[in-house]
Amino acid sequence: MKINSAKYLISSAQIKQCPKPDRPEYAFIGRSNVGKSSLINMITGQKALAKTSATPGKTQLINHFEIESSSAEKGPKSRWFLVDLPGYGYAKRSQSERARWEEMINGYLRKRENLVQVFVLIDSRHTPQKNDLEFVSQLDHWKVNFSLVFTKTDKEKPAVVARNIQAFLDKLKETWQFLPRHFVTSAEKKLGRDELLQFIENCNKEIPG
Repeated sequence: MKINSAKYLISSAQIKQCPKPDRPEYAFIGRSNVGKSSLINMITGQKALAKTSATPGKTQLINHFEIESSSAEKGPKSRWFLVDLPGYGYAKRSQSERARWEEMINGYLRKRENLVQVFVLIDSRHTPQKNDLEFVSQLDHWKVNFSLVFTKTDKEKPAVVARNIQAFLDKLKETWQFLPRHFVTSAEKKLGRDELLQFIENCNKEIPG
């Protein structure tokens, strides 16, 4: 897949404010400071599409980006939404802020009718984190289609990264019969970009119309 254009569209506090659900939609979410903005910029090939910040938890709204892509086989152009969702697990948020986040995200994930896939970002530098495991279990309970995306693989020794990824998958195996699809990425080295874009392209092809 080749990204022809990617542009910011709108930020929404509620699902009813989101754009008309007239095309496939792919959402990215993860713990604060997981490298989400860097990954989105890497995928789209634009250095400043999603705003990166040294301050965790800065993204507070549902951010829609309009993407136009074309197949490697030079087929018809595809138009789809990429969504940057607010991160979870930011301890300094107040109780009221966390409650608002939960209402906004839960409503979006469960009611957004054109949502094809949620990419849950997991920091590969760390051993399995409780809030990551709880979040993916909630998605599974809601029957939301999702994939795992392990990030920042260039920030730690390969053996440590491999061990942490396997530990996360092993933790899921304790209670899951089938493991979700997963991708291994590095925004700096552009690792995993082709695989993610190919997966999105394949999903778009499977959607009627």
